[in-house]
Amino acid sequence: MAMTPRLELRQGQALVMTPQLQQAIKLLQLSNIELQEFVEGELERNPLLEREEGSTEAKKAESGDAQALEFESGMTPDEAGLDVSVADLAPDLSAGELAEAGAAPLTDWSKASSGKSLDDLPGLEETLAQDITLAEHLDAQLTEAGLSAVERMIGGVLIDAVDDWGYMRADTREIAGRIGAEECQVLHVLQVMQGFEPTGVMARDIPECLTLQLKERGRFDPAMEKLIQNLDLLARGHFDRLMTVCDVDREDLTDMIAEVRALTPKPGAGFGGGVVQSVAPDVYVRQAPDGMWAVELNSETMPRVLMNQRYYATVSKTAKREEDKQFLTECAANASWLVKSLDQRARTILKVAREIVRQQDAFFVHGVAHLRPLNLKTVAAAIEMHESTVSRVTSNKYLSCARGVFELKYFFTAAINAADGGEAHSAEAVRYQIKGLIDGEGADDVLSDDRIVEILREKGIDIARRTVAKYRESLRIPSSVERKRKMANGI
Repeated sequence: MAMTPRLELRQGQALVMTPQLQQAIKLLQLSNIELQEFVEGELERNPLLEREEGSTEAKKAESGDAQALEFESGMTPDEAGLDVSVADLAPDLSAGELAEAGAAPLTDWSKASSGKSLDDLPGLEETLAQDITLAEHLDAQLTEAGLSAVERMIGGVLIDAVDDWGYMRADTREIAGRIGAEECQVLHVLQVMQGFEPTGVMARDIPECLTLQLKERGRFDPAMEKLIQNLDLLARGHFDRLMTVCDVDREDLTDMIAEVRALTPKPGAGFGGGVVQSVAPDVYVRQAPDGMWAVELNSETMPRVLMNQRYYATVSKTAKREEDKQFLTECAANASWLVKSLDQRARTILKVAREIVRQQDAFFVHGVAHLRPLNLKTVAAAIEMHESTVSRVTSNKYLSCARGVFELKYFFTAAINAADGGEAHSAEAVRYQIKGLIDGEGADDVLSDDRIVEILREKGIDIARRTVAKYRESLRIPSSVERKRKMANGI
């Protein structure tokens, strides 16, 4: 068969990921903090974008046909955090224009006394005392320790190797080789710094940390030393072997263990480690007077921006070069798309949250024991969206209700079959029941995993023993043998 070139025309469908579509998908999966940072960046890059600070109606009057964010969440302007400022009453008149019109000049009273405007004054968060970090605390003690310049330099390197818990994690031999010092010098400085406050800081492991604290209290005797050397036996609850190793009776061992438990395994945890971002909920869930659940967006976490159409029209008329016209066109398209994307993001979050609340209404009434099995596919089918969209919406998004703040993904739990063939049970609810059974057991009634399986099956939950063990371990609950041993020893 001869090979000949030819032209063919074919028609087909394909999804093209345009930059605008990629941006919309990116915005959907951002947390509210990440979204704020993204919008701030766009405001700096795009001269046609501006932050919406007043009411939607006032801004529309100021910028003509400005495209503003309007949420269809059922919230009134007051509930959405919108207000009308004095500047909105005369947005087009400056102080100079008012003077030319014969009006009295405006006085800026913010500069009357101090010579500084209110904008120049420090914010409330800047006037509050900042938490001192562990590194700063150790550095201050190093300065007053009376060490030589070389030793202070070694101490600075050691401080850089301290983690947030107060442990010195670097190898002393590696540090000595890196800075060109003798290892004995590094060990000497480390020994001095292990006397710094808080006691136990600069230790290289947990036994050394506990040893430093016991020595400071004068309680590091030979028996306690052997106990610290065998912390693995303590963790496994082998108290009979510990009594033999430490050569003490049960009463003395109980007192020793109580002393160890009173120590601080993380001496550096009480110091500031930088700014901690608190979780701001994206959605509020409140019970309405009629008993239904009202789902509202948190307007504080939803950036409101608009495109300044008046400025765009003015600048477009003065643009001469093709490069300038193209730049303005791109800025206008990006601004318009960002406004629409933010609006669509808000609508999608609200839609998904409402469906989750509808599916898990029993949780909001009765608590975690009444969580239902739920997956992305169920929610996606109910709201006619793709599973990937629901997955992006529920990532790093939080819901606030009377029971606390929960990530939206918390409400998606696996299903465990019912023993009688009825409605399946939520894995999270079953895990909660297991914890309740173990919390309620006594010294003579320690429940084994097999017994927990029997109790749950009596309640209509068909669960395997290995699943009970997995859930128990995820709750950091020891086995029945270890729990029984601890109760028998009163520890």
